Order: sequence, then C-alpha cells, then structure tokens
Amino acid sequence: MTLYGDSLPDFPWDSLAPAKERASAHGLIDLSIGTPVDPTPEIAQRALIAAADAPGYPTTIGTSELREAIVSWWARRRGASHLSADNVLPTIGSKEMVALLPALLGLGKGDVIVHPATAYPTYDVGARLAGATPHPSDGGPETWPAATRLVWVNSPGNPHGHVLAVEELRGILRVARERGIIVASDECYAELAMAEPYLSAGVPSILADEVCGADASGLLALYSLSKQSNLAGYRAAFISGDRGLIARLTHIRKHAGFLVPAPVQHAMSAVLRDDAHVEAQRETYRRRRELLAPAIENAGLAIDPDCVAGLYLWARRPEAEPTERASLDLVNEFADRGILVAPGSFYGAAGFGFVRIALSASDEQLATAVERLR
Repeated sequence: MTLYGDSLPDFPWDSLAPAKERASAHGLIDLSIGTPVDPTPEIAQRALIAAADAPGYPTTIGTSELREAIVSWWARRRGASHLSADNVLPTIGSKEMVALLPALLGLGKGDVIVHPATAYPTYDVGARLAGATPHPSDGGPETWPAATRLVWVNSPGNPHGHVLAVEELRGILRVARERGIIVASDECYAELAMAEPYLSAGVPSILADEVCGADASGLLALYSLSKQSNLAGYRAAFISGDRGLIARLTHIRKHAGFLVPAPVQHAMSAVLRDDAHVEAQRETYRRRRELLAPAIENAGLAIDPDCVAGLYLWARRPEAEPTERASLDLVNEFADRGILVAPGSFYGAAGFGFVRIALSASDEQLATAVERLR
C-alpha cells in the first residue's frame, strides 16, 4: 500500500547532521538555517499579552482588525492599493501554505507546477503532495509545459537573493493570464533589500498596482512576518490576491480547522502598522552582511553579484566545477572552522557548487566566524 507522503524526498537538513557534529567540535556557529535570533519586537510582545485571554475559537478569515492591517500594509509598503478585506487571509506561517497550496487549489495528477530552478524545496514538495508534477525552470513563460496550472515566483529568491524587476513580473503575469495559469508569488523576504535600487524603491510585488494593473485576478502573494519582525515562533503570515481564490482557500481551511491563534492575530495587527522596527531589523542584517561578505570573499569564494536581498549570501569557489560534490566539500571546509552552512544542492541541481550562508546569527557569532575565516 502506498501511503501519503511516500513520494517525498528525505528532509534535506537531516543530512547535515555529520557536518554539524564536525563543526561542533570547533564551537558551532550555525549559519545553515535562516532562524531569527534577534528579540521579538516589544510591540508584538505587548499585543500578544494584551490578547492572552482568548477562551473562544478564532475565525479562519481573521479579525477585521487584522485584515484591515494587512490591506493597509499592502498599500503603504508594497504599492498595492486595490486590495480589500476579501483579498486577504491569515495563515499559520507561510511554509504550510507553500506546501498545501497546490492541493487546496484542486491540482493533481496531470497538472504541472513550475517553480524556480534554484528554489526552496517546499515548492517541489507541495506539487508532490498534491500528486502534480513539479517542473523546475528559470526559462521564460515560453518554456512552461502545456499542462502548467500553477507558476511559483520567488522574489527576493531563497536561497540566492535575486529580485525580479517590474517588467519581468509583468511578462510572467501577461502569459499566465493568456493561458489561465495561476501565479503564486512568494515574497517573504521583500522587506529585506540589501542593495540599490531596491533599498530606496522597494522590491516589486506581483500585486503592486504598477505590475498587475490594480487587478488581482489569477494572482496570489504569500508573506511572512518571521523575518521582518522576528515572529518565526508565532507562525504569523498571510496570503493575498484573487478574491475568488481567497474565498476557496478560506472555505477549505474552515473545514480543516486552520486557525491562526487569536493572540497571534492581535500581535500581527500591531507589527503590520509599525514600520520602524522593520527598518531597524533590515539595517541590522545589512550591517551583518557588510561584516561577513568581505570575509567570505577573502576566503576565496565569489558571492553571486545578483544576491541583493534576503537573509543569505550565495557563494561558490569560482574555479570549482558546479557539482553536488563541490557544494558538500565547501560545507565541510566551513565545518572544519566550526561554521555550519547549507549546500546549494538542497535547492536543486542549479545550486550545485554553491553554499547558502545565513546572516541570522548574533553580532558576536558573526565576528567569531569572520575571525575563523581569516
């Protein structure tokens, strides 16, 4: 008997156990996972405490306070002024939605789901869970298979920090609408631009007025407060876009009991209205990047020049062949200095030769890592 999930690959990070043990012998500095280490903002903690008396069930759709905060955030921070409360839905973190979205949309056998060639593994997993076919590709819309029903966009990209420009997003959207394909845009690192022009102008969104023409038809965008607000432990995120698709997701999630806890909803409302803590956190990561990047380059690695946003440095030895072995060798080189990084092979064959190095460590740990890399 075939059981649900039998087709899934092994969980990638489990395979890092030997490298972690190797690094631990030298005093572990874990730069393999983008887990926030800075304090949760006080504004979130106060809001959580204020709403702690929550004996009843929360609603799937979210409180009116939260939905209004999400709509206001989209207009203020992401240039999407056309959304209303019917266009948004809170989720239990963003990863569960990435994994379940194809199934919730009714996709399955015979359907193709396109995702970036260098990608967060959960896009592939979500397609497999639904019984659909994952199709990694960095080609343009002309390369999408005929059976494509869903296209994932990830900008800024995890792991490599690439950003899609307005014209690129418009091109994807145009073809998707011509062919009746849903576009799901994972934008969880959008507030963490590290270089111009995105520091000043912001990272473009699929839902921005200038991209979609103030029309969310066929579009969904995912966002998480884990990185910008250090709320990973709260599991605080939301999905926004096409009103009909949001209604479908809401209906199914009511039956399944996917409910964001009421105190978390109140905390989300508070942080979405406060931009100051986000800008401070982005500056913290930018400062850490400026500390670590030269050390990585001085150690003989080349950082991808298009790595301009997000929590990671995407680096490789320029003289090495782009193989899975090259990624694993680099992981071991770092481990011998007590530093754990993630091999690019976790993110598909297009990541061979690379390693992903997280900026989510304390200033003291990163200073120690820089010293070790010398």
